[in-house]
Amino acid sequence: MRTVTRPNRAAIWNRFVASDPGLLRLMAGLRTVGAIALTLAVLGMRGAGPSLMVSGAMTAMVATFSIKEKHRGQQAVTLALGLPVAVAAMSLGAVLSTHTLAGDVCFIALIFVAVYCRRYGDRGTALGLIAFQIYFLSLFGGAGYSTLAELCAALVVAFACSAVVRFGVVAESTERVLKRLRKAFRARVAQLVSVQIDLLDADRDDVEKALDDVRVHTARLHESAMMIQDRLDDGTSDSASASLLQRRVAEAEIAAERLGILILTARSAEQADTLALHLPHAPLPEPGDRLQQRDDTIATLHRDLEALRVLVAGPVTGEHGTGVAQLRNRLLGYREEENLPNAPAAVQDVFRGIGEAARAALGLRLALDGPQDESDDSPETKRSREELDAEDASIAAEEKHDDPRPTGLDRPTTRAAVQVSVGSSLAIVGGELLSPQRWYWAVLTCWVVFLNTSSTGEILVKGYRRLLGTVLGVIAGVILAGVVGNHTWTAFALVLLFIFAMYFTAPVSYVLMSFFVTAMLGLLYTVLNTYSPAVLVLRIEETALGAVCGMVAAVVVLPVQTDRRTDELLAAVLVRLGDVTGAAVEQLSGGIALDLLDRARDLDTALDNLRGSTKPLTHPITPWRARRQTARYIVALLETCAYHARSLAATAELLPYSKSVAADPRLKLAGRRLSHNIDALVARVTRDTGDGVAETGASLAAMLEPQTPDSPRHDRVTGRVLRHLQRLDEGVIGLARPLGVRISTPAKKEPARSAAR
Repeated sequence: MRTVTRPNRAAIWNRFVASDPGLLRLMAGLRTVGAIALTLAVLGMRGAGPSLMVSGAMTAMVATFSIKEKHRGQQAVTLALGLPVAVAAMSLGAVLSTHTLAGDVCFIALIFVAVYCRRYGDRGTALGLIAFQIYFLSLFGGAGYSTLAELCAALVVAFACSAVVRFGVVAESTERVLKRLRKAFRARVAQLVSVQIDLLDADRDDVEKALDDVRVHTARLHESAMMIQDRLDDGTSDSASASLLQRRVAEAEIAAERLGILILTARSAEQADTLALHLPHAPLPEPGDRLQQRDDTIATLHRDLEALRVLVAGPVTGEHGTGVAQLRNRLLGYREEENLPNAPAAVQDVFRGIGEAARAALGLRLALDGPQDESDDSPETKRSREELDAEDASIAAEEKHDDPRPTGLDRPTTRAAVQVSVGSSLAIVGGELLSPQRWYWAVLTCWVVFLNTSSTGEILVKGYRRLLGTVLGVIAGVILAGVVGNHTWTAFALVLLFIFAMYFTAPVSYVLMSFFVTAMLGLLYTVLNTYSPAVLVLRIEETALGAVCGMVAAVVVLPVQTDRRTDELLAAVLVRLGDVTGAAVEQLSGGIALDLLDRARDLDTALDNLRGSTKPLTHPITPWRARRQTARYIVALLETCAYHARSLAATAELLPYSKSVAADPRLKLAGRRLSHNIDALVARVTRDTGDGVAETGASLAAMLEPQTPDSPRHDRVTGRVLRHLQRLDEGVIGLARPLGVRISTPAKKEPARSAAR
């Protein structure tokens, strides 16, 4: 029984770790719930009443979730500064509780300052959030001058309990978080290999579903890689270690993603388009019989893909260490041509892909776990280790360059502060008309819909989701209030459960988070003996009013149109794409070594920003279906181009120390047309000029075909580079059409050989 249960538990835990990279959501929920529970316990022992306990619990929640800094020392300073800010906000709210006009004006001023302070980074954001939420708490709890001393004492208790939980009970460090992110990344690589095996086995009717699973897990793997990159500088001891880990993570991601494309190609009658991996419902290649005719090849592929999955996620020490070493030796052997099985070229490419993925897994192991036992190494494994060691020795810190920042009203924080202030003013007026006692819910909604948004479209979508979650939460609140009744501690227990669910689901679904917030508020009203169905209905009305006020402010006051914001981010992605591609081609053609790692990381960051900004355009409720399809197509093409650019960068990084990769000066010729076309797209998007023309013609591989029998032929590695360049060229031309860039095709050209894909 034990031998069955333990693997099952490990598999379940691995799935959970992969679903919550670094356990960031779990730890945030536990930290917040722990701070609230400790605050309630301390206040309960002091004999505090329900109203004071609610104030203390909400303060503990705010003091915990608002601090986002990565280093514990910075967190301690922000928490210490947050206490006087909270006391000042509570005192202000209590003193002005009987002065309606002065209180409203002060609230608007506080909102402006709280949003404007975001320009000062995580600390400014945290202190502004604490000030706003505590002032809101004074309105929610009906703070008055007579109860101010007790409320301030509760604030002190709440901040102290938050510190105890943060730095003692649920202590975190950047190194520990990064370590868990590494494990999550490894788990997600293993999951991706598992669904790639399913793709290999899928019947014709199940290919689309299997490919959807590959897309989902590929996106999750990329999400984990980006989260690791975000923590590298703070979670590693030096810049060299950060660069090393960044390189190993990028190599593993590229190798795993490429393996999916190779498997799809192997089971097809033609070369699979990389776009199929990034665009749902993209045309699939016609099924072929490359594998069906070779049952022994299918069995070998199964065995080696399973071995790769074990190599990524399995142990490297203990009783299984020797077995894993043998698996690694076999898979790394596929990097040598003589070890490939007798099979069609596309199937051999899959085995090569397995070999490259095994090399990436070895590099990841060395970067994460340090040196290992080399006694069982085969010659192929020794060669791979030598390559990795040479790469490690060559890593040096690169100089960082800051981009110019906007000023004045062009600064996002200044614009948002003005917009939120105007929207909140409208919400106060409208909220007072709906309910002189609970108008502040409209202000809260107006505030929330502006958080982490940068365009009018994002605000509209967020307001809609907030309202939907609130309606569902009101229904749940009515049911729970009837079940709980006067059982105060039962209500507090459910409140803690909902708070945990709120923070655990917040990054996944804003609707779910709003649902749990509203259901929790229904329970708090029960504790305060102010519950009634009418109160929760009023909550819906105030939420709708606040969302509308926020939308109006976003549309009327210093608006940032979704199209304008998307164009800015699209131009940034294209510029980064040109930087990565140009630098990689320069290095692959024999030029100087460039900071490819940082450039590739900047490209991924820019693409993630664009993907987020297009969500309003691709949302199911958008009435412009043609624009939705165009936005999805453009993002999918950019994701495809980014994959090929990262692959070029990874190959270029191998150049100085690999025996199998050599510079080819002719590659610079292939990169010129690509660079020109990207520049034409950037000029069109930024509207610098409207007459840019994208050039097309012979395939890039054909451009480098030998002109005479004595001309050198490109080797397999150069051929792979050319395939990536060719796909990049096709992707850029594909972008030219929806972006309105004219395409120039020479009238006369020699017949071009089709590039190997």
